[in-house]
Parts: sequence; C-alpha cells; structure tokens
Amino acid sequence: MLKLPLLLLFSVAALAQNPLDGLSAAEYQQVKTILNSAGKLTAATRFNTVSLEEPAKTFVRAWKPGEPFPRRALAVVTEHGKSYEALVDLNGSKLVSFKPITGEPQILLEEIIGATDIALSDPRMIAGLAKRGLKPDQVFCQPLTAGNFGTPQESGKRLMKVPCNLKPSGSNYFSQPIEGLFATIDLKSKKVIAVTDTGVVPVPSSDWGYTAKEVAGYTSPRVAMKPPATVTQTGSGNVTIDGSRVQWDIWRFHLRVDKRPGVVLSLVDVRDGSRWRSVAYQMNLSEVFVPYQDPDKGWYFRTYMDSGEYGFGNFLSPLKKGVDCPAYAAYLPMTLSDDRGDPLAIPDSVCVFERSIGDPAWRHFEIFAQSPDKMVPAEGRPASELVVRSASEVGNYDYLIDYVFEQDGTIRVAVGATGIDAVKGVASKSMKDVSAADDTRHGTLIAPNVVAPFHSHFFNFRLDLDIDGAENNFLRERLTPRRDPNAPRKSYWSLVDEKPATEMAARTKINPATPALLGFVNPNVDSALDHHPGYMLDASGSYANSLLSPDDPPFRRNAYVAYQLWVTPYDPKERYAGGRYAMMSDGSDTLAAWAGRDRPIGNRDIVAWFTMGFHHIPRMEDWPVMPTHWSSFSLMPMNFFATNPALTVAGH
Repeated sequence: MLKLPLLLLFSVAALAQNPLDGLSAAEYQQVKTILNSAGKLTAATRFNTVSLEEPAKTFVRAWKPGEPFPRRALAVVTEHGKSYEALVDLNGSKLVSFKPITGEPQILLEEIIGATDIALSDPRMIAGLAKRGLKPDQVFCQPLTAGNFGTPQESGKRLMKVPCNLKPSGSNYFSQPIEGLFATIDLKSKKVIAVTDTGVVPVPSSDWGYTAKEVAGYTSPRVAMKPPATVTQTGSGNVTIDGSRVQWDIWRFHLRVDKRPGVVLSLVDVRDGSRWRSVAYQMNLSEVFVPYQDPDKGWYFRTYMDSGEYGFGNFLSPLKKGVDCPAYAAYLPMTLSDDRGDPLAIPDSVCVFERSIGDPAWRHFEIFAQSPDKMVPAEGRPASELVVRSASEVGNYDYLIDYVFEQDGTIRVAVGATGIDAVKGVASKSMKDVSAADDTRHGTLIAPNVVAPFHSHFFNFRLDLDIDGAENNFLRERLTPRRDPNAPRKSYWSLVDEKPATEMAARTKINPATPALLGFVNPNVDSALDHHPGYMLDASGSYANSLLSPDDPPFRRNAYVAYQLWVTPYDPKERYAGGRYAMMSDGSDTLAAWAGRDRPIGNRDIVAWFTMGFHHIPRMEDWPVMPTHWSSFSLMPMNFFATNPALTVAGH
C-alpha cells in the first residue's frame, strides 16, 4: 500500500498487477517488437493507437489477486494509407491476428504537424497569402478534421481542412485568423486537393496575449489583494494506492489512461459497513461532439468529434501545481504510445487529491432543544471529497475532466471547458459598424475584427453500472400530476413507474417540463426494508438538447445527441458512442445505430450512456481566455444504504 506522497510511483511497473492495468512502457515496446518480428512493420508504419485489450468482464469479476491473467494489446497501425488492427498476446509474445479495417482511425500527431507543411507548400495557398500581403513563414496553420458530408469527393480519402492564423508575437496562437482562405488536404496522398479563397477579410490587428505581462498592456491592473486562504494538507493524507487501485474513505476503484477516452475508472466499489459493494464496472468519457453553427465555407465543416478523432488521452497536458490542482495533490505520470509505437511518458497528467469543501455533509439545528438558559449547537459533519482530474487540450479548448467521490456515496462527474474561443476574422470593429449585422449573424463580436461563432459542446459518458452485481434494471419514474376529489388539495404529483424493456423504449429526453427519476436497480438483491438497491442519475442543469436537424450529416454521425440518456445491453465491442472509428464516419457504427436493434435490457448486464453539455453563445468575457465553464451530473445512491452513509463521518 502506497500512501499519498508516494503516488508518483503509480503505473511505472513493467509487470501488470491487475487485468485492467494500463499498458506499461515495457509493454508498448513489446507490442512493437512482436509486430516487427512478424514482419508487419516498415519505416513507414505509424501507430494510431495502442490500447489494452481487456479480458472478458466475467473473467475480471472472478479474478483474485495473485492469479494469472491474459495480457493482450490492440494496435491500430497505418502504412501508405491502409490501416490494420493487430491483436498481440503479450504473455505469449506473439501476434494473434492482423487484419485490415474499414474506417479511418484516430489522427496522428505527425499528420497534424505535416498538414501545415503540405498546405503552405501549395502555390495556390502561397498566392492566397500574397494577396493578403503575407508569406508562409508569417503564418501558423490549424489542421482541422473535415467531417463527412456524403460527397463523392470524400470517398476513399482522409481529409483535413487547413486554415491559417498570423503567427503571434506572444502567447495567443488563435487570435489573428486569416479568414476566407484554407486548403483541403488528403492525408493519404499527402496532397492539397483544393484551395478555397472567398475573399480578403481584415486580419485582427491585436494578438491578445494572455500572460500577465501581455495582459498588463491592454487592461487596467487589479488592486492587489492579500493572499487568500489556501488548502493545504499535512501528513500522509487518507488516499492509498496499490498498483493501479485507489482507495479513499468508503471508495475504491481502478485507474488507468487510454489514448482515446483519457481517464478510465473501473471496478468502482463502495464500502457499506464492513462489506464492499459494486457500483460500476467501468466509467469513462465516450465521445465529445462540438458542432459550430456558421454555414460559411470555412466553418460549416467544423463539427468535431474531439475524443474519437483527436483523443483525450492523446492530448493530455501536464497539470500545473497550485493552478490545475492543489499543490499537495498527487501528480501522476501516465504512459501512452507515440506515432511510432514507442512509449511516451506524460508527466503530471492526472492528479488525485482530497479536499474539505467548506460545506456540511449534513447538519441540523433543533429549535425544540433550545431554552432561554441554554443554546444547543447544531449537529453536523464537515464534508470532504476525493477528486481525480485530468486536462486535455484539444485544439483551442482545454477540457478538465473530474471524477469526484463523496462521503454520502455519490459520484459526481464534471467537465470544465476553458481555453480559447475559436474565432473568425470579420470587417466589423464595433456593433455600430454597417457590417456588424451580417458579421454577427452566427456569432458574437468579442474584439475588433473578431467574431466567436456559436457552437455546442456535447460530452457523452459510458457508464457500465453494476449495482450489487451485473444484472440490473433501468427504472424511469415519471413525476405525474394528480387530482384527488376527496382531498382539499387541488393537485399533487406522484410517481408512475416505467421499466423500459428494450433499448428504444429506454431512450430518454430530459426536460424540466416532464421530470422523471432515472435509476438503475438490482432486482435480484434486497436491501434494507426489502428495497432493491439502486443508483439514480441526477442530470439537473447539465444537459443540452440538440437543435440539429436529423438529416444534417454531422447529426447522423452523432445521432445519440437526440436523447440525453440511452441504455443498452453490455457488449464489449460497443465502447464509444461515436463508433469504433470516428474520423470521417457516416453514423452507421454508433450508439444510435446499435440501439436501433432494440435489444432487451430487463434484468441484464446493461450500460448507460449519458450526454451532458451546453450551448455556447460566446461573450466578450470569454476573451482572450474563457473562464472555466463547468457542467456535471451525479450518480446518487437510491435505497442502496440503510441510512445516510455520511452519518459516520468524523467531526472536527
């Protein structure tokens, strides 16, 4: 058992201790060696992803520490525009299978960097820049995924659109877009297949840096404050770790990082007295969909699938002590693979910390216990929580992902969106300009010559809940208005139970006008008072209803956003709502397509898929760096414990 200060030893061991441990540096190297020995690698081969091929869920649930377990990796490799899945047996040091795939795998970092060089070497791009008084060495380009719009020109290609910005003199690489000019590149042929130039638009004159020195140049200084109170911790804390297993208070779980979803939590258990009880087999980010709402030629295609196309693990950024997490937090290095299949260590990529949040876990002041000569204080307990946090910079946005464990048995999942708005160059400097009405039709003027287009953020999470066991039911209880002619009341509400039997019946649109309790219960187990133990999904204030049309190609690729909640039977191949291969996908291999089979979900091993998010109408206060905007949902025990679990929290 390693106490909190020693957590930096996490995930560096070459030998896995648990069937769900992430691949180690030695294992990444072993994958590459096995493929090379099998004659499957050349100098041109690139590794889009290398990930753990998890053992069967039944095996993992039955496995005991110290027992042997299978160890396999799945590598997706590309060479000369063709991609393959390689299944590797690490225990036997052999290649199990090597087969071609249909679909386009996740972007390589090499492709992102190389697309700029391809674009800026094209005579048409050079001419377009010259028309604007610019040379290639003065610009920085943003290779952007192009989506799929079902045109013949897209067939068989791996497309990116490449607009450019003026190189900044300071920190902000996104503030001076060169609007109206971009290249379309096929990454397979490494050629520019088109250059679009819709006309010259003024380039914003300010580069809007955001470091302290730069900010002082264009804003008034803030009156200095005394240092605020800070959260500190003395001693070893209350977090322990054994291999990849984390334990704190009444919680224990397994932690790893994968290239696509980022943090993956597995085997989430909660302690009830002396007994550990299962809550979830696995929880992770499934997909992120960010469709922009500007029909302009340079913007309509910006409908990113940030997790499937780019990868939240792929773009993990080191966390800064005292800013991203408290200075006392444990900062954990994680190891992934680079484009050539070699291990790549990302320092400080996940932090784990406990905190006292300054709120009561519960309290009560009893007015009837008071008397004129004696004031009885309120009874209560202080609340603490455990946070597992990562940050992924995907393009201009930074996304913080939190998994928060509370002492009353609640798990809260939160996403913090910050970073820099994607911006468009326009002619308008003020809302009084003649051009302002047209320039702001699809966005907000946030600085002179700078519009931030409207867009939405959808975050889908895969929640493989195993409440006291794998076989669970999905329960939807509608809050239904009632009248009783025998009561003085004119109206009240009660619950109407629904137990959707199939996937299509379980789809749920969350609407405050039609409230419902959404729960997951184990019908095979009795808890106290003969209730069936469960967990409820509290989604209040964390969802965004899609406004996209069903015939819109970006919607077809992400049709799951039509409903905030889906429930499907467990299938180990169904891991991501956007499908196995999201780049240039057509929507045929997605959550909505799987659920269309309308499989039974009653008293089975089921998976919940919840989408939260927000519609972003940018404002001047978002510029030049956006204040962190948090969205969250909670999984709360529902007749799972016999009493409030926080009753036993120690007082201070």
